[in-house]
Amino acid sequence: MRTDYSDTTVIVPTLNEASNIGRLVLLLTGRYNGISVIVADDGSTDGTRSKVLAIASHNHRVMFLDRSGMEVHGLAVSVLDAAMHVRTPKTIVMDADLQHPVDKVGEISDKLGSYDIVVAVRTYVKEWGAVRKIISKGMAYIAYALFKLRGRKTCDDLMSGFFGIRSSMMKRLVRTKRQGFVGQGYKILLDILRLAGRECRVGEVYYSTFHRREHGESKLGYKHIVYTLMSTLK
Repeated sequence: MRTDYSDTTVIVPTLNEASNIGRLVLLLTGRYNGISVIVADDGSTDGTRSKVLAIASHNHRVMFLDRSGMEVHGLAVSVLDAAMHVRTPKTIVMDADLQHPVDKVGEISDKLGSYDIVVAVRTYVKEWGAVRKIISKGMAYIAYALFKLRGRKTCDDLMSGFFGIRSSMMKRLVRTKRQGFVGQGYKILLDILRLAGRECRVGEVYYSTFHRREHGESKLGYKHIVYTLMSTLK
């Protein structure tokens, strides 16, 4: 593992993740020397802000981005806003709920030296209920089929919320194709792959287990299915 990750920023979109976010930020900054973290908060009311600001007061590479007063809310738009604050060549997006393995951040960062986008692919999902499995598998199949039909870039896990992208590409997409993103959605990787074009180079890293969250509640609802379909069909 490299000894310096000052070329990498991790964006963590949050909404009421006080029980997880402090631990995640400390895991990232403790494991990866020099790494930057932007917590893009969409209006938490549970103490998420105070948890992050307490860490940021001792580490200038940790930033809390307050989106509570913004007109449009959603995971995707939170990532888009945070991306414009990135000052490093590499950007990684991951969830705040500790379901994404921190030890894969370094591998994603390393692979961004050779690829434009690097997707963390889940090979096993632990303890998901039957309904969520059906929804996730169904949405993934639809997205993959439509992307292939339209000649778009794909990967082994189009539903992944854990991925890296070259910051220059991300900022270019935000500046020139922001209207193409489904801001309220939560599968921003779909939007990125759809908008980036077939010339982008997509790499993958694999991890064996995607655990159920230990604390807090999932934000997944039926409206997110609609937003995912919008990202797929645009």
